[in-house]
Amino acid sequence: MTTAKRDTYTPETLLTVAVRVFNERGYDGTSMEHLSKAAGISKSSIYHHVSGKEELLRRAVSRALDGLFAILDEPGAMRGRTIERVEYVTRRTVEVLTTELPYVTLLLRVRGNTKTERWALERRREFDQRVSELLKAAVADGDLRADVDIRLATRLLFGMVNSLVEWYRPHPGGSAEAEQLADTVVQLAFEGMRVTR
Repeated sequence: MTTAKRDTYTPETLLTVAVRVFNERGYDGTSMEHLSKAAGISKSSIYHHVSGKEELLRRAVSRALDGLFAILDEPGAMRGRTIERVEYVTRRTVEVLTTELPYVTLLLRVRGNTKTERWALERRREFDQRVSELLKAAVADGDLRADVDIRLATRLLFGMVNSLVEWYRPHPGGSAEAEQLADTVVQLAFEGMRVTR
């Protein structure tokens, strides 16, 4: 191993490599040896910065979750008619997904086999619940159809958004593309649920 390689190594670059390997091999199928080879550093160098692969997993899913939960505190998610707020949250969720694609992909693939995975699943459920509450409030405001089951609508909404990790591949400088994708998701999701006046 060269000294130059070690000089360029940072915990952030290790996290980037770990997320790529976790997404390729699955978290359970990834060993510290796999991470060491992929990063081009020794296992002891990895252990110098993290306690193990579960800490890397927690950092990775935390990055995705922090991005999602931050949306709920943005002015667009807190002010205005509820329907506008839920559409804003949906649009921003797509934007976070496209910006943090590898991290959100990993978050959506955790299965609950470790303490960190169970924590991540619980946080995901909490985020889904917050969005579901917005949908319910939009129904109560008379802006979304009352004959649509909100639990089902929430699942379908997140099913559509979360499926993006399976096929969306950003192009360099593709921020306009990501914005158009977010607009399309919002239009498809809410056109059929809005109350027509």
